Amino acid sequence: MSRTKIFIDTNILIYTVDAHDAEKQILARSIVKSVVENDLPVISTQILQEFYSASTTKLKVDPLIAKNLVHNFGNMEVVPVDPHTIEQGIDISILCRISFWDGLVVAAAEQGNCEILFSEDLNNGQTIRGIKILNPFF
Repeated sequence: MSRTKIFIDTNILIYTVDAHDAEKQILARSIVKSVVENDLPVISTQILQEFYSASTTKLKVDPLIAKNLVHNFGNMEVVPVDPHTIEQGIDISILCRISFWDGLVVAAAEQGNCEILFSEDLNNGQTIRGIKILNPFF
């Protein structure tokens, strides 16, 4: 049985450590656990960077704890953001009229051969370049 490759956007990972919204935290943790146990989780170097920055600045997570989480997330498949990925992200952002950063996430998901992208930032049910966007908080 083949497992589905699923890209996890930064906001899903951030909610796993955000105690401000218990419902979203529980759901985000459930999603990550399920994807890790049943599918093939994929993130990018952008996601690791954004997670560390947002968790330490906005949520005031201790930097060493955030670093440890980044290290653990590195056990997922990590797509490097290189010049080609950036160019694809630009193209996606222009053609789909989304932010460059969201375009870059989609480009990395495409590069990682993902079928699904969990994100709060894009339209639930939308398909971009063959990748289905799912907003679990929709």
